[in-house]
Amino acid sequence: MSPPDSGGADSRDAAATPGGAETAGATETGGATATVDRTANTFLGDVWVNFKRWNLKAVRNPFVLVVSLVQPIIFLILFTEVFGNVAGDAVNRGIPGIGYETYLVPAIAIQVALAAAVTSGIGLVNDIENGMFEKVLVSPMNRTAVFVGKTAAEVFRIAVQVAIILGLGVLLGAEIATGLTGALGIIGVGILFSLWFIAFSNALAILTRDQESTIIGANLLQFPLLFLSSAFLPLETLPGWIQTFARFNPVTYGVDAARSLMLDRDVMTVVEVAWFDGALNGVVPGVLVLAGLDIALGLVAVYLLSRASSSDVR
Repeated sequence: MSPPDSGGADSRDAAATPGGAETAGATETGGATATVDRTANTFLGDVWVNFKRWNLKAVRNPFVLVVSLVQPIIFLILFTEVFGNVAGDAVNRGIPGIGYETYLVPAIAIQVALAAAVTSGIGLVNDIENGMFEKVLVSPMNRTAVFVGKTAAEVFRIAVQVAIILGLGVLLGAEIATGLTGALGIIGVGILFSLWFIAFSNALAILTRDQESTIIGANLLQFPLLFLSSAFLPLETLPGWIQTFARFNPVTYGVDAARSLMLDRDVMTVVEVAWFDGALNGVVPGVLVLAGLDIALGLVAVYLLSRASSSDVR
């Protein structure tokens, strides 16, 4: 995927940040030792420092951003143009009057969130390989804030990418029945969906500390998760074993929640609730499942990061 950034660039980033400035415990001044004040850092300050650093890395090396966006765009165009007629008939049997472009766009929005989340762990491995991660570990920065800031930067980029997919989908003929509010809701669902895989990808990076292993492990799950779900065809048209797997697949919950917002109706295929009216019955269950998964895997990633030591990454 993306080549490691130069160690010099990251060293300059660290030197410019409060964490980087306070990495050393003491400095020599005129033969006397001056202790650095480590209490100057705040949690939000550390989050902001890492948010800026990871966005700067993305600007310096936009290749990964382009690749994670281009693949879903290719899927959107190919599926609508090549499989549109066949898949459209299957969709209309379940949801009459819906064009395949409209049905597909929420799935592609979730796909772009998944593809972008895959790259999260790769960026961390790059830091491990060029020595930047070790510098962060011995700095006074809060390790939870390090992970939160990194995740916030990735979430920001995912939101932009999902918005691009929605705009392209509209140009291709898709209709967002809930308008701008629904579009913002779909972006929110895409962000919520991405968080669990960002956590998984970073946990994998910390455990393997190897770029190839992280890429293989993350990409190994990407396409099975997409195709063994309700992303591209209604669940009732798929074989029974796929329907069973889809009930435990996070992609199904993300796609159905986003699709409910897109169509302004309840299209949740794996959980039946009657708590609200209309689309919310499809959105809320998906959001609750994804939020629970985000919390569980996020805690695992933070735990692994907090347990990591500089000797682990040498």
